[in-house]
Amino acid sequence: MRKQDFAFWTFLAMTGLAGATTVLNVSRTYSATTGNTEIYRQLDLFGDVLERVRADYVDKPVDQQLIETAINGMLSALDPHSAYLSPKSFKDMQVQTRGEFGGLGIEVTMDQETRFIKVVSPIDDTPAAKAGLQANDLISHLDGDQIAGLTLEQSVEKMRGPVNTPIVLTIIRKGRDEPFEMKIVRDVIRINAVRSKLEANGEIGYVKISTFNEQTHANLVKQVEAMKKDGAGKKIKGYIVDLRNNPGGLLDQAVSVSDDFLERGSIVLTKGRNLEETDRKNATAGDITDGKPIVVLVNGGSASASEIVAGALQDHKRAIIVGTRSFGKGSVQTIIPLGQNGAIRLTTARYYTPSGRSIQAKGIVPDVIVEQDLPDDLKGKEKPRGEASLRGHLKVEGDEATGSSSYVPREPEKDTQLQWAITQLLKPISEQQIPATKAN
Repeated sequence: MRKQDFAFWTFLAMTGLAGATTVLNVSRTYSATTGNTEIYRQLDLFGDVLERVRADYVDKPVDQQLIETAINGMLSALDPHSAYLSPKSFKDMQVQTRGEFGGLGIEVTMDQETRFIKVVSPIDDTPAAKAGLQANDLISHLDGDQIAGLTLEQSVEKMRGPVNTPIVLTIIRKGRDEPFEMKIVRDVIRINAVRSKLEANGEIGYVKISTFNEQTHANLVKQVEAMKKDGAGKKIKGYIVDLRNNPGGLLDQAVSVSDDFLERGSIVLTKGRNLEETDRKNATAGDITDGKPIVVLVNGGSASASEIVAGALQDHKRAIIVGTRSFGKGSVQTIIPLGQNGAIRLTTARYYTPSGRSIQAKGIVPDVIVEQDLPDDLKGKEKPRGEASLRGHLKVEGDEATGSSSYVPREPEKDTQLQWAITQLLKPISEQQIPATKAN
């Protein structure tokens, strides 16, 4: 009897479990079906509107533009950093993040008077520099075709091209009566994201990081090693890492750059929508500055990857952060290729400093606030830059904060933030304390 009772109750339990599972699965299926039905209904609405525009708009629209604009509208409604990248935009972005391309090696701008391309500067050891192109040269023709009528971007695109292919530039140079032609063969041009120099008679190493592309970490290590050699190593008392107006770039490069100055500990924590998308990056042993004091400069133009570096070094008390509040972009974008149709840039995670601080719409607050003296023509005109001022930005818990000025004087002697950092690093280490009050 006991065996029969046990079997009976086991049967009831299994039947109840199976019934509950069935109900749950039916419920889930119904919920999913209901959700899909609503999506399909909205897609039908989009199709109806699209066909009405194509049929009745006053001018015949371009179908591709309609679709791309619709996709961009959907993504831009999410946040300011999600967007559709056309095939050309996707290619341009890859060039920018890769940090190298086939080209001539010149920094250019558009001359407003003549509408020709004006050479700002040839880059050292590139085809343009070797061919003798000079600053302030005007380029009027490319392979015999006039530049007039082209945008700066279109002209740059024509000058870039496959390595080892030639292009003929028509040059107008001050001091020469007639334009002349210059044939240059394209080569691999590497965008140097890191520039360095020795300050204060070789006692301070200054490093300017302008972006975080695939070359940034390697260039940083190379530049620091060169300064150690030029500065006889032991003579260098400390380093200035200038991240002002650095808009960011690749997350892995921000992690590598942070690791370059840290011996251990967390660098950044990223959190996606789901728990399994949480990831923490940690430092490995090895400090390229041999533990020397570091001052990091930031301002309202320091964003994203720059804030990861500044936040990591600040939390570990590895550097003094000096300047003004950073931009406040605390989100991670993933590039999702769409085959021949370009790609989408989609916000997939938020990032946090080692201590768990979210930078989103708040920014990095420097240890020492040092404001720049604005020239008369900018006083009252320059608006603070910041994530919190962008329409549709990701919301955060707690108070948001606007960014700050992004102005940096061209003359180093007028650069208040730079001069403060130099003065600080020249002090004995025992006196290099973070002041509790605002610096002037």
